[in-house]
Amino acid sequence: MGDRPLLVDAWTVRRRPAHLVLATAVLSIAAVLGQGGASAVVPAPIDPGLVPPPDNTPVEQRRPCKGAANVADGPDVPVAQRDLDFASVWPITRGEGQIVAVIDTGVSPHPRLPDLIDGGDLVANETGTTDCDAHGTLVAGLIGAKQVPGSGFSGGAPESRILTIRQTSSAYSAKGQIDEIDNAGNSVGGYGNVVTMAAAIRQAADEGATVINISEVACKTAAEGIGSGDRYLGSAVEYAVRVKDAVVVAAAGNLDPSGCKIQNPAVDPLRPGANLWDSVSTIATPAWYDDYVLTVGSVDRDGSASEFSLAGPWVDVAAPGSGITSLHPTTDALTDTTYSAQGAAQAVDGTSFAAPYVSATVALVRSRFPQLSAQQVMARIEATAHAPAEGWNPSVGHGIIDPLAAVTADIPLEGVPLAEPRSVEIDALPPTTPPDHRPRDIALATAGTLSALLVLGVLASFPIRRRFQSKASGRG
Repeated sequence: MGDRPLLVDAWTVRRRPAHLVLATAVLSIAAVLGQGGASAVVPAPIDPGLVPPPDNTPVEQRRPCKGAANVADGPDVPVAQRDLDFASVWPITRGEGQIVAVIDTGVSPHPRLPDLIDGGDLVANETGTTDCDAHGTLVAGLIGAKQVPGSGFSGGAPESRILTIRQTSSAYSAKGQIDEIDNAGNSVGGYGNVVTMAAAIRQAADEGATVINISEVACKTAAEGIGSGDRYLGSAVEYAVRVKDAVVVAAAGNLDPSGCKIQNPAVDPLRPGANLWDSVSTIATPAWYDDYVLTVGSVDRDGSASEFSLAGPWVDVAAPGSGITSLHPTTDALTDTTYSAQGAAQAVDGTSFAAPYVSATVALVRSRFPQLSAQQVMARIEATAHAPAEGWNPSVGHGIIDPLAAVTADIPLEGVPLAEPRSVEIDALPPTTPPDHRPRDIALATAGTLSALLVLGVLASFPIRRRFQSKASGRG
């Protein structure tokens, strides 16, 4: 792809023990990860008029579609959904009137997504309602899945509508392209890049999306650079936010040998004020367009940053991204495990699945406060997050989101008029009777007189004492 990096789904591959060889290969990632050579990098200046060219690349399906395990549905609320406490928000707003674009691997039809909007297919020019990768459907479910009786699972904004645009797939490749082979002997291909993502973002914005979820990321080392195609992506996110007033939410990315290979540095305690952009090791796009993208890191169930979550100076907030349950891509059930084309089981973990919780929260805020601009909504999500001790860090940004606070907190924002101050008239207090101080004055006067008489009595006794002592000294 040259200067058009392939996009990867922002989830981490965690193999089940049954596939020991693959598990060993994947789990050994930690042994080879290092800080790498860091250098100062920033996105190229945005050219608002830069529109991606049409992509007419012929593609073909090279790999079978991925599967997923069925999970029994029941009244138990999934842990991540419960921890974020969306249920407390739903009496206030359920995301009514919001269209959330899911730019991903496609979203399969599901009974819990009855209002699914087909935004098209930028992979094979077929339909956006085909999910061959068992990914986009799960993302969409976390945002907009409807509640049904007897089920504890629901999307965070169940009255929002999902607009699906298939923009990438690991099952497809350009015709004639020779795919790489990974260490396990598996073909590594796929279709979708930063230019087609830019086209998808513009399309979503033009079709009326108020929120755009991107659970995908393209990563390169700082030394390699992201490539000139990324400029189309910068122009697209700026267009979506400034021109179309859509909030763009993106996954931060995961540490993975085929994607984001090197973790970015944490805050140096000896130089807490240092500019982290000067020490970036891995670039992640569209995440690094910080002014226009709400970038989401992942946290584990204990609230700590997930080891797989790519840090960076562009990370804004965090949400749960481990042990996720969502909609099954091919049945009416739920799932918490998917299967690769080779049959390897994968837990539903990754920043891919943290991002949709933030998108759902954005939909709730936009429904509750329609007067807020896209960037004001972003600021509100950040301001109401549960901040880390230092206020911000490159792993979780401003902290873990709080959907209830995001829709209820009283936060004045620049450019948004506050309610006019008003005064309330009350009746004047009745006049009070002056206090009667006569008893106090009499008591004080009496005490003063007695004190004076006592002093005079003591003084008068001195001459008598001297005469008595003089007579006593003459007897002898």
